[in-house]
Amino acid sequence: MTTRQTVPFRNDIVGSFLRPKSIKDAREAVQEGNISSEELRSTEDEEIEKLVDKQVSAGLKSVTDGEFRRSWWHLDFMWGLDGVEKATTESGLKFQGIETRNETANITGKIDFSAHPFIEDYQYLKSIVPEGVMARQTFPSAVQFLYEIKKPHNIENTKKHYPNKEDLYNDIVNAYKKAFQAFYDAGCRNIQMDEVVWAVLCDKDYREKAAKKGIDLDERAKEYVELNNRILADKPEDLTVTTHVCRGNYRSTWHYSGGYDPVSEELFGNENVDAYYLEFDSDRAGGFEPLQYVSGDKKVVLGLVTSKKPELEKEEDVIARINEASQYIPLERLCLSPQCGFFSTEEGNELTEEDQWKKLELIKNISEKVWGE
Repeated sequence: MTTRQTVPFRNDIVGSFLRPKSIKDAREAVQEGNISSEELRSTEDEEIEKLVDKQVSAGLKSVTDGEFRRSWWHLDFMWGLDGVEKATTESGLKFQGIETRNETANITGKIDFSAHPFIEDYQYLKSIVPEGVMARQTFPSAVQFLYEIKKPHNIENTKKHYPNKEDLYNDIVNAYKKAFQAFYDAGCRNIQMDEVVWAVLCDKDYREKAAKKGIDLDERAKEYVELNNRILADKPEDLTVTTHVCRGNYRSTWHYSGGYDPVSEELFGNENVDAYYLEFDSDRAGGFEPLQYVSGDKKVVLGLVTSKKPELEKEEDVIARINEASQYIPLERLCLSPQCGFFSTEEGNELTEEDQWKKLELIKNISEKVWGE
C-alpha cells in the first residue's frame, strides 16, 4: 500500500490540544491587569514550541499550534476579519445540560481580509516546525461564518449592512480567497476548514423544524457547497484543503445528532476539498454507508477515537470499524484521527493531558498495524 506523502496522513489529528495551566494562568493575569499581552504571547510561544515537539515525538507528520492562542475554534478567526466585531448575545448555545459563553460575531461594515492576527500566529508555528513536518492552519469555513452571521440574533444586523444577498456572498468569497492566499504566501500548504453547519443539516430535530417552516435543506446544502467551491476554485495546486465536520464539542458534550445521509451526495460528491475529517466515535454519527458518495480520489479521515472521554478505545474494535468503513471506500483512501480536537474552546474537554497523548499513541499504533505507516 502506498505511503501517504501529503495531508491527510494515516496517523492524524484534528488540531486543538488541551491548553496547559501556564497559558490559562497567563490569560487570567492579563485580564486582571497583572501582566502584559506581550508576556502572555511569550508564554504561548514557549508552550507551542513544547507542543510541536510532543506532536513530532508522537509520530505526527502534520502539526498545529494546538489553537493555544484562541478562545474559540471559530469566533477568533471571524473577529479578525475586516467588518466584523466581537459581540455578545442574551444566552449561549445550549449543549447537553451545559450552556456556552454568550459570544458571537457581528457585521459592522464591508467584510474583507487584510491584517489578520492569525497570519503572524502561523508564521511563528512555521518557524519552529522541523523539516519534513507540515504546519497546518485551521479555521472555520466561509459557510460556517455565513451560518454565524445569519443566526436569529444576528440576521437583522447582517441584513442592515448587506440588504443584497449576492453582495454578502461575493464579499465573503473575496475575503476567504484573500485569506487562503495570505496563508499560502506565509508558507502554508495545508488549510483545514472546520464546519459544524453540516451536522446541523443532518440533525433530525433541525430537519423537522425546517420542514414545518417550508425550508428546503437540500437546496441549502447545494448553496453551501457552491459557496465553498467558489473559494476553492482558484487555490494554488500545491495547497491541500481539507474539512472537518463536527457535531459540537464543548466541555466533552455535543449539540447535534444524525448520520451524514442527508448531505452525503452533495457534500461528499460535489465539494472540491482534498479530504474529509469525519466524526464516527458514537452512534450519533450513523453508519459508514454515506462514504460511498466520496468522489474522485478524495480521502476520508475516520474520527473513531473520541476526544471527549478519557477511556481508551480497544485497538481491535477500532480496527474492525476501519475494515467496516473500507466496504464503502477503499482502505487506501482512509486514515485515522480523534473525532475532534481536545480543546475546541478554552474550557477544554473533560480529560487530562496524559489521556490526550495516550489517545494519539493508540492511533499511531493502529495506523502502523492497518497501513504499515
